[in-house]
Amino acid sequence: MSKRKFSELEVMLIVLFCLVAIIACVLIGLLASGQSGVKTREFTPQCPNILLAERIDCIPDQVATKSTCTMRGCCWSPESSTSVPWCFFSSNHGYKVDGSTRSTPAGFETTLTRLPSPSLFGNDINTVLLTGEYQTPNRFRFKITDPKRERFEVPHEHVQSFPGSAASNLSYKVDVKQNPFGIVVTRVSNGRVLFDTTIGPLQYADQFLQLSIKLPSSNIYGVGEHVHKQYQHDVNWKTWPMFSRDIGPSGAMHNLYGVQTFFLCLEDSTGASFGVFLMNSNAMEFAVQPAPAVTYRTIGGILDFYIFLGNTPEQVVQEYLKLVGLPALPSYWSLGFQLSRWNYGSLDEVKRVVERNRAIGLPYDAQITDIDYMEEKKDFTYDKVKFRDLPKFAAYMHDYGQKYIIILDPAISTQNLVDGSPYGSYVRGESKKVWVNESDGVTALLGEVWPGVTVFPDFTNPDCTSWWVEECKQFYNVVPYDGIWIDMNEVSNFIKGSRNGCAQNDLNYPPFTPSILDKLMFSKTLCMDAVQNWGKHYDVHSLYGYSMAISTQKAIKALFPGKRSFLISRSTFVGSGKYTGHWLGDNAATWDHLKWAIPGMLDFNLFGIPYIGADICGFFDNTTEELCRRWMQVGAFYPFSRNHNCEGFIPQDPAVFGPDSVLVKTSKYYLNIRYTLLPYLYTLFYKAHTQGDTVVRPVLHEFYSDEVTWSVDRQFLWGPGLLISPVLDPGVDAIQAYIPDAVWYEYDTGAKISVRKQWTSMYLPADKLGLHLRGGYIYPTQQAANTTVASRKNPMGLIIALDDNHAASGDLFWDDGESTGTIKNKAYIYYEFTVSNNVLQMNAINSNYADPNNLKFEEIKILGVLQEITAVTVSQNNVVENSPLNITYYPLEKVAHITGFQLELGKSYTVKWTQQLVVNESFNCYPGPNPTQEKCEQLGCVWEEVTSNLDILPYYYSSDNAYSVDKVEHTSSGLAANLTLNSAKTRANENFTTPISTLHLEMKYHLNHMLQFKIYDYQNAYEVPVPLNLPSSPTSMDKKRLYEVSVQKKPFRIQVWRKSTGRVIWDSQLPTFTFSDMFIKISTHETSQYIYGFGESEHTMFRRNMSWHTWGMFTRDQPPTHKLNSYGYQPFYMAVEEDGNAHGVLLPNSNAMDVTFQPIPALTYCTTGGILDFYMVLGPTPELVVQEYTALIGPVMPPYWSFGFQLCCYGRNVSEIAQMVEGMKAAGIPYDVQYVDIDHMERQLDFTTGTHFAGLPALINRIKEEGMRVIIIQDPTISGDETNYPTFSRGVQDDVFIKCPNTNDIIYSKVWPFLPNVQVNESLPEQTQIQIYGICVAFPGYFCNSTVGWWKREILEFYNNPTNPLRSIKFDGLWIDMNEPAAFLNGTIDGCRNDLLNMPPYITHLGYRSDGLTVKTPCIEVQLYSPDSTPVRHYDVHSLYGSSQTKPTLDGLQSTTKERGIITHFTYPSSGRWAGCWLSDNTAAWDQLARSVIGIIPVGLFLNSQTGADVCGFFKESVYELCLCWMQLGAFYPYSRNHNGKGTRRQNPVSWNSAFEEISRNLLTRRYTLLPYFYTLMYDAHAHGSTVICPILHEFVEDRTTWEIYEQFLWGPALLISPVMQQNAVTVNAYIPNACWYDYYTEEDIGFRGKFKLLPVPLEHTNLHMGRYILAWQRPANTTFYSRMNPMGLTVALNDTVFAEGQLYWDDGVRIDAYEDGVYPLTSFTANQNVLDITVLHHGYTDPNNLMFTEIKVLGVPTSVKQVTVLQNGGTIASSHNIDYNDDKKLLTITKLQLELGKDYTVQWS
Repeated sequence: MSKRKFSELEVMLIVLFCLVAIIACVLIGLLASGQSGVKTREFTPQCPNILLAERIDCIPDQVATKSTCTMRGCCWSPESSTSVPWCFFSSNHGYKVDGSTRSTPAGFETTLTRLPSPSLFGNDINTVLLTGEYQTPNRFRFKITDPKRERFEVPHEHVQSFPGSAASNLSYKVDVKQNPFGIVVTRVSNGRVLFDTTIGPLQYADQFLQLSIKLPSSNIYGVGEHVHKQYQHDVNWKTWPMFSRDIGPSGAMHNLYGVQTFFLCLEDSTGASFGVFLMNSNAMEFAVQPAPAVTYRTIGGILDFYIFLGNTPEQVVQEYLKLVGLPALPSYWSLGFQLSRWNYGSLDEVKRVVERNRAIGLPYDAQITDIDYMEEKKDFTYDKVKFRDLPKFAAYMHDYGQKYIIILDPAISTQNLVDGSPYGSYVRGESKKVWVNESDGVTALLGEVWPGVTVFPDFTNPDCTSWWVEECKQFYNVVPYDGIWIDMNEVSNFIKGSRNGCAQNDLNYPPFTPSILDKLMFSKTLCMDAVQNWGKHYDVHSLYGYSMAISTQKAIKALFPGKRSFLISRSTFVGSGKYTGHWLGDNAATWDHLKWAIPGMLDFNLFGIPYIGADICGFFDNTTEELCRRWMQVGAFYPFSRNHNCEGFIPQDPAVFGPDSVLVKTSKYYLNIRYTLLPYLYTLFYKAHTQGDTVVRPVLHEFYSDEVTWSVDRQFLWGPGLLISPVLDPGVDAIQAYIPDAVWYEYDTGAKISVRKQWTSMYLPADKLGLHLRGGYIYPTQQAANTTVASRKNPMGLIIALDDNHAASGDLFWDDGESTGTIKNKAYIYYEFTVSNNVLQMNAINSNYADPNNLKFEEIKILGVLQEITAVTVSQNNVVENSPLNITYYPLEKVAHITGFQLELGKSYTVKWTQQLVVNESFNCYPGPNPTQEKCEQLGCVWEEVTSNLDILPYYYSSDNAYSVDKVEHTSSGLAANLTLNSAKTRANENFTTPISTLHLEMKYHLNHMLQFKIYDYQNAYEVPVPLNLPSSPTSMDKKRLYEVSVQKKPFRIQVWRKSTGRVIWDSQLPTFTFSDMFIKISTHETSQYIYGFGESEHTMFRRNMSWHTWGMFTRDQPPTHKLNSYGYQPFYMAVEEDGNAHGVLLPNSNAMDVTFQPIPALTYCTTGGILDFYMVLGPTPELVVQEYTALIGPVMPPYWSFGFQLCCYGRNVSEIAQMVEGMKAAGIPYDVQYVDIDHMERQLDFTTGTHFAGLPALINRIKEEGMRVIIIQDPTISGDETNYPTFSRGVQDDVFIKCPNTNDIIYSKVWPFLPNVQVNESLPEQTQIQIYGICVAFPGYFCNSTVGWWKREILEFYNNPTNPLRSIKFDGLWIDMNEPAAFLNGTIDGCRNDLLNMPPYITHLGYRSDGLTVKTPCIEVQLYSPDSTPVRHYDVHSLYGSSQTKPTLDGLQSTTKERGIITHFTYPSSGRWAGCWLSDNTAAWDQLARSVIGIIPVGLFLNSQTGADVCGFFKESVYELCLCWMQLGAFYPYSRNHNGKGTRRQNPVSWNSAFEEISRNLLTRRYTLLPYFYTLMYDAHAHGSTVICPILHEFVEDRTTWEIYEQFLWGPALLISPVMQQNAVTVNAYIPNACWYDYYTEEDIGFRGKFKLLPVPLEHTNLHMGRYILAWQRPANTTFYSRMNPMGLTVALNDTVFAEGQLYWDDGVRIDAYEDGVYPLTSFTANQNVLDITVLHHGYTDPNNLMFTEIKVLGVPTSVKQVTVLQNGGTIASSHNIDYNDDKKLLTITKLQLELGKDYTVQWS
C-alpha cells in the first residue's frame, strides 16, 4: 500500500505546529530552570535613587550593556566612570523571609524564599535556610544552606557544627530584615551598625552565591592571597579574586597561592573593630566599594559567615584564631636566619656558600636546598652525582649547630629513575591508589610538573597521608634533614587540567567564573571535575595546600617524635597557621616587591600565620647590592627570615658581596640584633600560639586612636614594642617615618627620640635601618651568637624602656625551644616583669623547666633614666643578695647599663635602684647672683650641696620645661608652630621673668647646609637688625639636606641631626627652656668637648673649657682679661663632632648674654631679652663651616697696602712721629702705614687738629709721597661743652644724639675731652682726672639716617677742610675706637632713671656683675632710633652700637677717598663685611702672645676680617726679647701693627738696636714677599668665606691632635707658622701635621710628619714650613706701593704624589668692589709630576707695571732635571731662562723667566 501524500496546506500546518511546539517546550524549559537571560513574566525592577557608592554590580562577569542589564532585570544608569556599576541590582531582587523566625538552642533559623526576578546565571535555589548562632558573646555565625539538597561544606578541623547553646551578654544585636531579606548586626555598646546586607540582594544559585555587606568604615584589612600594595584596602571599586594559583607576586590583582577569606574592619578611633570570615573554599571574588561595602561572590558550597567583635583590632584577630585554629609555636632554631637558592648546582657549591657565610661570622641557622638536590626533580630522591654526599650534609650542618631543610613538591613522577629502576614513591603510591583521579573517580589524573609526567597525591585521603608519611620517613633514613618546605601545592600543573584535557561541563566551565587569572578554572592546575576524597576538585581545589600541610605535619610528628621541626607551605587556607608557616612566594628583586612584603606579612598575621616572610633580596632577577642590603636589613625582622633566589641569577647570599662590604656589616649587625631579641620574638610566638596575638603587627593595632596609623604600612612592629622603619626605595638615605604617640628610644643608642605622634624624616644611611623600642615595655634579650644553638647557652638580659610614668612591663616565655607539648605539660618558664618607682619585679609565674645551660640574667639596660643610678640591690624572697654590680650611666642618652647580675632563670627577684642627678647634668635653675636654698626652692628648683667640685651647681631643675608644641604647620621648606605654656608646670618666677604663655616657632630650611629656627613672642619681639645673606626663599631640597629636624611636642624640644652620621648635633631636650620679657634661657646638648668661638673675651685655650665655665657677652671698653667681657660680641660657635664633622651655630641676639659650658657636654644660653633666632650651618668640615658662616654674614676685602706693616703710638707729638718715620726709612724696614692716635686732636675733640700737631697735614703729604699711607683715629662721642664746636652744633641741628626716653633731653657722660686751658695732672688716678677735668660728651645714635649723613659730612670736611684747605687731613683710612660705646662714668652725668633696665632681674655673667649693665657705658634705658624712626632701647641695641657706627664710617671713608679700608675696636656678626679689627688694648706680657693667637683665630674664622693684636703690647713697658718674639709673631698677623700706650717707652723696630732692626727687616721682608699669596687668601675669604689665619685642625681634622693646637697656625692651607711664645725659649715643640712639609728657608723636605718635634728657635729665627701648595710671591720693597711694581715668582711645594696647586688673585689693591665688578685677573696654578700649568680663570684687569713671573722654585722634584720648556697655546715659545737642580734638596730653580701676568703658560721639566 502506498503512502498517503499530504497536501501543501497540510504540510505547512504540520511545520507550523512543530515550530510552535518546539518554542513552547523551550519556553517551558527555560522558565522552569530559571535560565539566564530570560525575563520573568511582568518583572519590573524597582530602581530608587541609590547612591553611586552603594550600587551593587549586576553584571560582574562582563562589560555591562543596557541590553544585558535589561535581561537581568536590573537598573541601568551610565556614569562617566567605568569603575562605578552602570547596571546595578534593583530593590526587588533577592529573597524574603518566609514565615516566622524560629528559635533554636544556639540562636534562630528561618526560611527564605527567592523573590521573583530574572536569574543571573541560572539554577537559582528558590528556598534556602538561614541559621543564626550566637556562639560566644563576641562571635556570631549565620549560614545559608539548601534545605533540600546537601551542598559542599569545607571539612575543617575547627570550623564545624556548633554543639553549644546561645551565649549571653552579647556584644552584638542581630536583626533579620523581612522583605527583601537582610541581616543587620549592631554593636550593643554604641548602636553602630557593623554588618548590613540590605545594601544588596542575596543571590543563591547552584554555582553563583553572592552577599553584599555595608560596613561602618573604609578601614578594611585582610582577604587574600594577593599582592596588596597597601595594607588598608583601597575601596574605590576593586575586585580581588580568590582561588589558589601558582603565580608569583606582581603589581596585578591576581589570585595568588592561598585563600584567606577573613577581613578586619576598624570602626573608629576608639579601637572598636570587627572581623568577617566566610568559610567557603570555592573560587570566589571579594569586591570592595566606597559605600563602604564588600561583596563576596562564590561559585559553590554554602554561605557560612562568622562575625567577630572586639574592642581592639588585636582582640578581633584573637577571636578569629580561636575559631579557625591558633598558630603553631615554631621551634626556636627556625627563628634563626636561613639561606637557600634554587640550583646551587652541586653540594660542593652549597658547602662553599655555607663556609663563606660562616667565615664572615653571619648569624645563620639553617641551609635549605631546592629541587636541584633531587634526581631529575623527583621527590624523595637525591642526585647521586652532584649531591652524592647529601646523606652526610645534615651532620655537617649539625656540627656547627645548624640545620638542614629540604623541599618537597606534591607532584609525583610516573617515570623510572635514571638507572632504569622503578621510582619507588610512585610505585608505592600507585599500589595504594592515593592519587587525585579523573572525573571517573578511578583513573589517576596525569599532569606535568618539574619531573615531567606526574600524578598528584590526594592529601584528603587518609591512605595518601599514610603513604606520604612513610615516604618522608624512608627518605629521612637515607638523607637526614631537619625540616620540610612544601611548594607547588596550589596545586600547580604545567599544563591545563590534565594530559587528557578537561571535559566541557559546568565544573570546568561554570556559568560564572570569578575574575581569576586567565578566567579559566583549570589554568595551571587540575580539571575541576577531578575527584578527591573530600569532593570534586571544583570544591576542594583551594584546600590542596592545606591538606598537604596537615599530612606533612603528620610526617614531621613521625620523623621527629616530640619535636616541632619546621614546616612552611606556599599554599595556605583558613587555619593553615596551626600546621605551617608561609612565605610570600616567588617574588622578584625589585624595590616594589620589597615594599609589598610588609602588607603581605601584616595580612598573614591577621590570617593566623605569623611565621611569615618574603624571599630576602628577591627570588627572580638579579639583585643589586643596594637592594639586597636594604632587604637584608628589613629581612632580619621577618619572622621567617630567609634569603632565597632563583636559578639563572647571580648569587645573593651575604658573603658573596665580600667580607668587608657594607652589606655584610649591616647584615651581621641587624641579624645580631635579631638574635639578641629572639627571647622577645619567641615570647610573641608563644602569645600567638596561646591566645592569637599577632607577631608582626601593624602600627594601627597599637595606636588605633591615631587615624594616621590606619594607613601606615611601610613600617611594622614586633609585638607591641619594637618599631621597624626600613628603607624601601633606591638611592635614598632618609625616609618619612611615622612615630606613634608613645615614648620611643633608638635601639642603637638607647636615647629617647623627641618626635612623637608625627611624621619625621628619619636619616638612614647605607648601613642603617630605623629601629626603635617603645617606652613602657621590657624586652628579654640573650647575648647573640652565630647560631641559636650557641646563643641559647649565652647570658640573658633585659632592656627596660621606661614610659612617661617611668614604668614598664613585659614577659618572657622559655622552654627547650623544640619539644611539642611543653605548654600543655607546663614544661616551661614564664615571667612577668614590671617596673615602677625604681623597682623591677621579676615574677616567675611558671618555672617547670630547668634549662641545661644554667642560664642567668646578667645585664639590665634601662632606657629613659633621667638621673644617674648610684646603687642597685637585688633581693629574693625579701632577702637581699650581695653581688658586685657595675653601673654605667650615659647621661646624654639617659641610659643605665648594669652588669654583673647572677639572676637565675626561673627564679623570682626584686631589683631596686636609687638615683641621683649626674652632677654634669645639673642645669643652673637659679642663674641670678647670690643664690640661697630658700630662693632656689621658691623657684621650684632642687638644692643639693656639692662639696667635691665647687664649680658644680648646687641648684638645678627637677622637671622638664613647661612648654609644649601645638598647631604645627609643615611646609616643604620648614614648619611653623605655637609653643604653649603649661601653667601647671610653670615654676615660680621673679618679676619680669614670668614665662610668656604663647610663643611662636618658625623653622626654615634655607639651604641644604643651613637652617634657621626662631622662637619669639608675637606681642613684643625685638629682632636684631643685622643684615644676613639669606636666599629670598628657601632653596634646600629634602633629599639633599645635610640635616634632619624634629620637634617634640611635649615637652618642647628641638633636635637637629646630621643625615650622614645620624648624630644629633643640636638637642634642646634639657629642662632649662624659658622665655620671658627679660630672661630667656635655652640649653643644648653638644656632640663633643670641642667647641670653638663665642666672644669677645680673653681665653687661655683655643677650644672652650667645658668644665663649668660661663662667659658673658656685652660690649664694654674692657682691656683683654680672663673672664671679662670685652669690646665685641660674637654669639657664634663651631663644634667639631667626634667623627671630625663640624657645624656652626649663630644666635643673632644683641641683649646682654652669657653662655655656660658644662662637661656633659652642653651649652646654656641666657639672655636678657630679644628673641631666639638660631642659624645653623653644617659644613661638614670645619673649613666649610667657616665658609658657610661667612657667606651668611659677609666678609670685607681690605686694600693691599693695609697688609703692610703699620706703626702707631699713643702719646707722641707730630715731630716724634716724623722722627719714627724717618728712622724706619733709614733702617730699610718694610713699612706701609703710620697712625696718629687721639693726640692729634685738639683736646681729643673729633675732627680737629691740635696746635701741637699743626705740622700733621705736611707730614701726611710727605709720608704719602714715599708710597705710604696714613690712618687717623676717631671716637664716637662728641663734646657738648664747647663754645664753638661745629661737629656738635651740626649734630644738635640734625638731631643725631641719643636722648632720654620720652624726652628731648640729650644724655651726657664723660669720655676723652677735658676742660680747655687746664693743665691736667696726669699723676692723678684716671677716675680722679675724669671727675676733675672731664667734660660732658654726647653719643651719636648711628642707627638713625640723619646721624649717618651727619657723620659722613664730618669725615669729608675733615679730609677736605672747606674753610682752610691747608688744614685738610688727607688720611687713607679711619680707625674707630671707644664704640662699645665707652664712657668713663657708669651711666650718665645725671644718673640713670630706670633701675629695672640698668639692673635687670637677671644680670649676665659680666665683669663687675654687681654693678649691673651700666659699667663704662651710658644708661641702659636711653633711647635710640632705627633707620625707620622706630624708637629702640639701649637695653636691646647696646652691643650693636659699634656695628651701627662701622658701616657709616666705611661709607664716609669710601665716598671721601674713593678707596677701601677702616679698622674698628668693636665687632658683631656681619661687622667683617665693613671693617677689620684688632684685639685692642693688650698688655706687654708673655702670656699675651699665645692669647693673641687664640683671639685672632676665632675672630678671623668668625668675622673673616683682617685682624691682629698690638705687637709688643699696648699697656706697660715691653722688653727686648718679648718685643722681638712678638715682632716675629706679628709679622704673620693679618693686621700687623706695633702700637703702644701713653707713658711707655718707644717699642717700634728702630727704638731698640741694630740687631733688632735687622731681624725686623728680615721678618717683614718675608711678609712682603708672601703678600701676593696672602692677598689671594683674603680674596678667597671675601669671595668664598675661606679662612686666612687657619687653625691646623681645619686642614687636618682627621688628626685629633690638631684639635687642641693653638700655639701654631697656618696662613691658608700652605704656610705653617710655629712662633716662640715663651720667655728664654731655645726650642719650640711644634706639631708637624701628616703631610709633606718643606722648610721655608732651606726649601728642603723636613723628613718628618704627624708628630711633635722640637725645633730650634734662635732669636732671629721664625719657623716657617710650606707644603702641598703653590705660593705666589713678589720681590719685596719697603712699601707695598713699590713692591707691587716688582717681578713675581712661584714656589711649588709638591706633595707625596708630586702634585700641588694654587691661585693668585690680583687687582689694583684699592678699588672699591674690584671683585664684585670683575676688575681683576685670577690665575690658577697646577703642578702634576713634571708639568706646571698656569691658567687664567678670569681676566678683568691689566696691571700697569707689566708684571711677570720671573722665577719658579719647585720643591720636592724627585729626579734630576736637565731641561725646562715653556709652552703657550700648545706650542713651545722661546725663553732664555736658567735652570738649576739641587739633587740634595730635590729643588728645581728656574730663573730669568718672562711669563706675563694674565696669560696662560705651561712649564715642563724633564
